[in-house]
Amino acid sequence: MQMEYDLKITGGTIVDGTGEEGSRGDIGIKNGKITALGATRGEASETIDAEGCVVCPGFVDVHTHYDAQILWDRMLSISPWHGVTTAVLGNCGFGVAPMRPEDRETVMRTLEKVEGMAYEALSAGLGSDWPFITFPEYLDAIEGAGSAINVAAYVGHTPIRLFVMGEEATEREATHEELEAMKALVREAMAAGAIGFATSQAATHHGAGGKPVPSRMASFGEIDALVGAMAESGRGVMQAAMGRTLFNDEFEDLATRHRVPITWTALLAGMTGAGRHRRYLDRAEEQRAAGHRIVPQVACRPIMFDFNFDEPYPFELWPLFKPTMTTDREGRMRLYRDPGFRASFKAESAPDAKNANAGWASRTVISRHGRDPSLEERPLSEVTAERGTDPVDLILDLSLETQLESRFRLAFLNHDETEVEELIRDPNTVITLSDAGAHASQLCDACYSTHLLGYWVREKGVLSLEDAIHRLTEAPARLMGLADRGVLARGRPADVVVFDPRTVGHSSLRRVQDFPGGAERLVADAIGVDAVIVNGRILRQRGQERIEPGGDLPGRLLRGGHAG
Repeated sequence: MQMEYDLKITGGTIVDGTGEEGSRGDIGIKNGKITALGATRGEASETIDAEGCVVCPGFVDVHTHYDAQILWDRMLSISPWHGVTTAVLGNCGFGVAPMRPEDRETVMRTLEKVEGMAYEALSAGLGSDWPFITFPEYLDAIEGAGSAINVAAYVGHTPIRLFVMGEEATEREATHEELEAMKALVREAMAAGAIGFATSQAATHHGAGGKPVPSRMASFGEIDALVGAMAESGRGVMQAAMGRTLFNDEFEDLATRHRVPITWTALLAGMTGAGRHRRYLDRAEEQRAAGHRIVPQVACRPIMFDFNFDEPYPFELWPLFKPTMTTDREGRMRLYRDPGFRASFKAESAPDAKNANAGWASRTVISRHGRDPSLEERPLSEVTAERGTDPVDLILDLSLETQLESRFRLAFLNHDETEVEELIRDPNTVITLSDAGAHASQLCDACYSTHLLGYWVREKGVLSLEDAIHRLTEAPARLMGLADRGVLARGRPADVVVFDPRTVGHSSLRRVQDFPGGAERLVADAIGVDAVIVNGRILRQRGQERIEPGGDLPGRLLRGGHAG
């Protein structure tokens, strides 16, 4: 018997992603597309009863770092658990293509340092025979292998520089000939389907050997030329991790001359001092009024780093910690024993110190201490008070006891909820920053979507359900030029999430060891997500995979923002 639909979703409240008020109805899906919306007539091969649930577009995460992970984890876990059906790779100018074989070690060590990716996972997961050298070959490899969810990718400035300049990419500006070669690579990537060009000038971005990542050695003229090469395609988005030499003035210059949208990372509460986020929101409003699309990326969760002092990422911007990036573990341990280092660390840690981490000890929890597990999940300040010591001495002594393996969880940034509320409510920002695929053992914000819906919508009432869904779906899809994603409409691809608004949220973080080479990562389970559908196929239902990870997967590579 011929069925009218492959899949029907019945009795739910349909929130279509546009921001319009939801209404009760059904959805019919056939051949991966939505063919009926509101009312359905006819039978289906399978039906999902969505009574009491919200039915909305799949979420679009525009800030991930799955560039390497997608080559060994086609399921792109854990993003789909939390309703993400489309992810954008290659943010901040990082990536693995184009890449010559002789530079693979350098890029893996760079990703290990700047994005907290375990080298053993990268090495074991990517293997010795990468199935690509050029960026077009990289896209072909992704498309050929398949993925659970849809993906789009920027071409990154760092791999482009490494490809053209080799080891000197971290040392100097490019010559005219090298710049021309880089421009040709950007044009080639855009022709193959890159979604845009990404770069970084962030002072926190250090790579192999503690050196600045290659893109930080680029002049503004180089960035301008590469954005221009992107714009020659007639489309494309520039994404940037901003820095002192690449911020609002430069963004406005680039947007004016090249007429391209720009999105930058990251506007966070407390980033440059209490209340100073408002100046950037005001600037974004001025830019919008002037006709520019310059969109700050904001986070709806505190940036919580679970770290150890072998890789003291939250402190690496401090000059005091610069030696930790150029020595080995024994050298770091000697440094942490030094009374002079400790005295300077204490001064920089005072609540009134002039740095973003001032007063960090009051926001820190001991997350792992093998010598005394009774200390785990206790506030550092509480243990400090019990022992009558200083938090710097305590945290370094605990670290030294375990050869720097003890871990601590610090609310690094974005912990002032009053400021976060202003950031996520502002219509000129995009809510994202999962960083999924990066810092896997240090943080897990791939659950940002369920956090937004559970905490900021249901518990705090800061956003309406319809507005929050719009901010997770159509708004980021439109910014990225994903023409057919982010909205439920007849004829559109059936990327759909079904969730219970009364319970949606996420579990606490847990640590697992399921990466190649036995590397560990933090994950959070989704709560209240009943079904995740990608291009008409049920990917997950009631917290379980419905598709065999080794089989045919429903995700599509969105070349230039489009599938096929």
